[in-house]
Amino acid sequence: MKIEYQETSKDLQTRIEIHDKYGSRDIDAWMMELLQPVPDSKILDVACGAGKQLAAFHRATGGKAAITGGDVSASLLEKARALNEDLGNPFTLRELDFNKVFPFEDGGFDLVTCCFALYYAADASRTLKEMHRVLRPGGRLFTSGPMPTNKQVFYDIIREATGKPIPPMPGSSRYPSEILNAMKRLFSSVEVHVFENPLVFRELTPFVDYTRASLSEDRKLWSDLFAGREAFEDVMQRIAAVAQRRLAEAGSLVMTKVVGGFLATR
Repeated sequence: MKIEYQETSKDLQTRIEIHDKYGSRDIDAWMMELLQPVPDSKILDVACGAGKQLAAFHRATGGKAAITGGDVSASLLEKARALNEDLGNPFTLRELDFNKVFPFEDGGFDLVTCCFALYYAADASRTLKEMHRVLRPGGRLFTSGPMPTNKQVFYDIIREATGKPIPPMPGSSRYPSEILNAMKRLFSSVEVHVFENPLVFRELTPFVDYTRASLSEDRKLWSDLFAGREAFEDVMQRIAAVAQRRLAEAGSLVMTKVVGGFLATR
């Protein structure tokens, strides 16, 4: 399955900041509590982005784990390098395309993670085999991604505003089915954990900002809703009008992030 879409670093950062500001739960704290990473372990974060999870592992292990992060995006890696420098360079960072063979030896890591990215892999089974290969026997893989009930209010408002069906999302359409099944075939055990984080918007602007980042003009997944800047802005105006009406009626918009955390053991 070929995935054409790749989120820009600006869109991704906008969404992360809105999650942090308007959500009531910290997904990194949940992940650390679930994984309990230990000092002296070797950790690889695939599709590490700007380094958010790398910093979380650094804090959780008291700076005593060997942490490697890799990403295919040069702009995101640049942000990760800046974060690394601020923290005293505790990470190893490198370019890593998870659609290719990983540049690591067999069995070199105790823990491999991949947060909100695996469902963009061209061949998820092949990528998972690489993750399996670089884990030691008994090592663990943790992935995260959206479940089918993720942010229903977001999709409901878009559907009402446009009168069109929501296109299949790579995350919720692939992650809890194709990817979970592939993990179960490869690993000796797989646990499914669910994280829910309600984002509460009491004003229109942050919801519109979130939506704009998600529906950015070059996002091919939403091509049935708009083609070109004028059509994009028209769609955004209609979405804002529906969201404003719902906000006035209810006093807030509650968009719940529903995330699956799949924890596999080799």
